[in-house]
Amino acid sequence: MLAEIKLNSDAKGRGVIQLTVPPDSAMKIAEVIHGVLTLAGHEVRRVDDEGEEWVSADDVFPDGSPAMALRGLRGREGLTQTELAVRLGISQNAVSEMETGKRPISMKMAKRLGDEFELPYKVFL
Repeated sequence: MLAEIKLNSDAKGRGVIQLTVPPDSAMKIAEVIHGVLTLAGHEVRRVDDEGEEWVSADDVFPDGSPAMALRGLRGREGLTQTELAVRLGISQNAVSEMETGKRPISMKMAKRLGDEFELPYKVFL
């Protein structure tokens, strides 16, 4: 796929650059452009098609991990580590180690957690 660049002006007289790029390169290209504009002293906002500011999950949760997801979901459901452990048939210590990242979450456990929280198991991988 070819990359395309369109240059226009909006109603406020600002220059508008619209890029069409291969989807597998889009985030990398956006990050490079963001970096260049920031280095040039421009304030950069990411907006969607409606002009609303766009914020990625990585921006909101920079240290996002399966451990954090498990801890947050357990808290959202009001479960103690012991209660979740009983539901999963594992020890409370195993839940604690998964929540702190000391124990990796296996594919089998991710599927059990997905079923427990009614979410795709990939959240826990």
